Amino acid sequence: MLYVVDDVRGVTVLDNIMYVFCTGSSTIRLYNTDTGSPLDAVIDVKGMRDPLDIVVCRDDRQLYVAHWGCIWRVSCDDHSYVVWLSTESTTVAFAVRTLSLTSRRLLVTSEWSRRLRQYSTTDRQLLRVVELPQDVSRVSHGVETTRGTFVVGHRGKSQDQRQSAVSELLTVSSLRNTRRAMC
Repeated sequence: MLYVVDDVRGVTVLDNIMYVFCTGSSTIRLYNTDTGSPLDAVIDVKGMRDPLDIVVCRDDRQLYVAHWGCIWRVSCDDHSYVVWLSTESTTVAFAVRTLSLTSRRLLVTSEWSRRLRQYSTTDRQLLRVVELPQDVSRVSHGVETTRGTFVVGHRGKSQDQRQSAVSELLTVSSLRNTRRAMC
């Protein structure tokens, strides 16, 4: 069993390598998933402080790392990195919180926005903005399903704004009004 003794905030796996970062760090540590051993290589992303989330795209072998005003893209192969997308210019209320990835579509969640943003990993184009229902007050995470719907962890239900829930947005055309509570 592998143990990382630190405040782990993000983990993702590609092939037999696990990529891990900890709170307050600019370093992504690499581990062999077969042996649980740390690899000699680490990725030090200069300028990244206290990242929030990480996902990996198997198609382009890139890590996407959520950071407060941007999303970093880091190569799994040569460990090069770049600020892939800046979100500071979009709106003050859009601070990147979590990421999920489905078929080269990166879904970006902001805790204080009632919108999900979906970007193409091939050209950084904004593919869509998903409006969440009025009673959603705080979003913790979102994922796209294989059916093209979205599942969102959030705070706020029509009965109680303090209650947490997971909801599925059923149709793209009526995302504002249609969802199904899952818990």
